[in-house]
Parts: sequence; C-alpha cells; structure tokens
Amino acid sequence: MDTFELDREIAHLAVLQRTELIDPKLRKIRKLFGRYLFSNFFSKYFINIKKVSKNYFDIMQIEYNSIEKFMKPNQNILCIGAGIGGLEIIVNQQFLNNKFHFIERNFISKKVRYGWDTKNSEAYNDLKLLEKFLILNHLKKNNFKIINFDLDELPKNKYNLVTSLYSLDFHYDFEIYKNYLKNVSTEDTFIIFDTIRPDYFNKIFKSIEILKTENDTVHRSKRLACRGFII
Repeated sequence: MDTFELDREIAHLAVLQRTELIDPKLRKIRKLFGRYLFSNFFSKYFINIKKVSKNYFDIMQIEYNSIEKFMKPNQNILCIGAGIGGLEIIVNQQFLNNKFHFIERNFISKKVRYGWDTKNSEAYNDLKLLEKFLILNHLKKNNFKIINFDLDELPKNKYNLVTSLYSLDFHYDFEIYKNYLKNVSTEDTFIIFDTIRPDYFNKIFKSIEILKTENDTVHRSKRLACRGFII
C-alpha cells in the first residue's frame, strides 16, 4: 500500500484536520475568502481526492517512522485525537492483532482555527466517517472501538501505548486527560504526544524521550514519549 482509500467526504475531513494537505491554490483561496468559506465549501469541492490520499499517506508514513520503535504486535493502543486514523492503518498493516480505541469528539467547528483551546471546545471529526475510513482501509471492525468523548463512558482498559499526535497538549491542555491516563496506564505504558511546553512534563513523568523537534511551524513543539507518572 502506498496510498489510502478515500471518498470525497473523507478527503474533505482530512483536509480540515491537516492543513498541510492543502495545495498552494487552495491556500490562496483560503486567504482570500476566509476560513469559514474555505472550511465549508472550497475545501470540499475544490480538492483532488487522489492527491489528498497520496499526500496524507506520505505524511502518516513519516509520523509512523518517528514512533515505529514503540510498535509491536498484540498491543492495546489508545488513540486520542487521531483524526481519520491514517497512522493506525499503517500500524495495523505492519503488526498483527493490535486493538485500537479511538477517543474523539463528533462535530466539526464552523470556523476551523487550529490554535490552543484550554477547554477543548473545538473539534474536527465525524465518527461515522472515521469508521468508514478505517473499514475501507482494512482495519477489522472487531479490532477497533470509537468512543465519543462527549457521550460515551471512557474505557477503563490498561493500555500498552497511548498516541495523541498534534492533539493533546498541542491544541488543548494535557490536564484534561491527566487523571484518566494515570488510571489506564501501567509503569510500562508509553504516552506519545506533541507539546508546545516540553519542560512542563519533567515534573509529571519519570521517563521522557524527545522523539522529534518541530521548529518550522507556527506552534513550535516537541514530540515526547513519556512513561511512569510521578504525580
């Protein structure tokens, strides 16, 4: 596999979640007409689905490469803010018998902002489209569960791995999930996320490894692999 299966609805959602999928022409349109019209019209009807699919796959492959050493078969993996799940599709291709739980919100904000939101009040997902994408790309239904953050009880499983790339503590405060993650982690659980304040976590985790540093975006960040809660 060197691309994902997408239809127009899923491709539109992917573009809203990942601005780097936007081609230069659409970037100009976004700047000219504003975020609202871009989010609700231009990004839906003026996209090249094949290009979005290929670009999204290539980006997810790079993300996978940055965390590959934490992957192995037969893991329980918790995914927070995973978008449409491209990373998880690649993991599923490489390793057998992993179980994925996705915690997501089920609405798309009218005006996509991509900034810091202390209360986690914005969202850019559609859980039906997430499920459709996962199944289209050969993740078996009995190997994943989608949890609606606002309506469903959060799972109480113990997880081997938690991933939240460019979501937890990149767009909203880690404290929202801190106590929950403590309850579903063991001393061996790795929690991987991107943060704009890496030093803050020295007082929270016993072990921290920096996997990636991003200096070329508006939000400068580091990708951390953390293990063992202190507080």
